[in-house]
Amino acid sequence: MTEQLDLEQNQKTTLTTKEVVAYLAEKFPLCFSTEGEAKPLKIGLFQELAEALSEEGKVSKTLLRQALRNYTANWRYLHSCKEGAVRVGLNGEECGVVDATQAEHAAKSLEQAKAAYAERKAQQIKEQKEKRKAFFKQKAKEENAQKRAEMKKRNEPSKASIESLAALENKFSKNRH
Repeated sequence: MTEQLDLEQNQKTTLTTKEVVAYLAEKFPLCFSTEGEAKPLKIGLFQELAEALSEEGKVSKTLLRQALRNYTANWRYLHSCKEGAVRVGLNGEECGVVDATQAEHAAKSLEQAKAAYAERKAQQIKEQKEKRKAFFKQKAKEENAQKRAEMKKRNEPSKASIESLAALENKFSKNRH
């Protein structure tokens, strides 16, 4: 019995929020979707959803709450929350409409999410440019060092050549005196 409970607890924690949303879309297709247009959800749907899923024990309340938070923060969902849009319950039944305040909140959230995304993307591009610049700067340093070493080899005689020149100079300078 405890092994069964441990297994269930482990299964609850191994799911990602994305997998939970996919599971909800499969179980409640008239309420949740993973593609296309999302529908505004009934206010207070969490409690109803938690009760509907409690018998299965597949998803913990914490994970369910996180999955719903991610789902309702998704751009598709926020875009669908326009004034007058119909809210739906678990079985697709109409459960109110999105009012002006809610639509304004969704629009602001969407705008902020897009701005944050654009900022992250710009930062990533900046970091990539800096990495590339550093890479090519380092490569240029290495190539210049290699060129200097090659020029040094060509312009300076080797140690053996210097010693043999010195020996020749000694030999011939002795004969002159």
